[in-house]
Amino acid sequence: MKYSHEWPFEFEREAARLRGIFGGEIVAIHHIGSTSVPGLDAKPIIDLLPLVHDISRIDGYTDRMTTAGYRVYGEYGLPGRRYFTRDSGEYRTHNIHMYAAGDSAVPRHIVFCACLRAHPDACLEYVAVKCAAYAQHPADIEAYNDAKDAWIKRTEKVALDWYQVQPGSDVIMK
Repeated sequence: MKYSHEWPFEFEREAARLRGIFGGEIVAIHHIGSTSVPGLDAKPIIDLLPLVHDISRIDGYTDRMTTAGYRVYGEYGLPGRRYFTRDSGEYRTHNIHMYAAGDSAVPRHIVFCACLRAHPDACLEYVAVKCAAYAQHPADIEAYNDAKDAWIKRTEKVALDWYQVQPGSDVIMK
């Protein structure tokens, strides 16, 4: 799907929903994933990365999240994360990847998108990778993701190196 200027507004609406549920547990909420990169074509699924004070307290919000329409997956294969999704009918609309502030997994999520926003050539290269992956695997999301994996991992390393020399990078690199 072509980039939509509605995606940043949808991120803000969803972030407000999460702040209403988690209140003071939330430290910050970042818009990550392809929908956070202006001009990047993407599946219309908003990825949010809320950072919280204590990830172990988040499990106590399971009932509130379910009542608010989210699916609860726990860590879902990534230690230290709490993963939630929200759907509209049969379509996924939001992925919530929640971590404790300062978790070592956080920077790679944030800097990957920041690097794509700052480097249009890398963004265009990612579009080509995504298009090729989709052409090969239009109905298999796992194979589609696997086809992008090597490029993403290579770019994450470049992005982390790039981000470390950016002003203010110490905020998330701790």
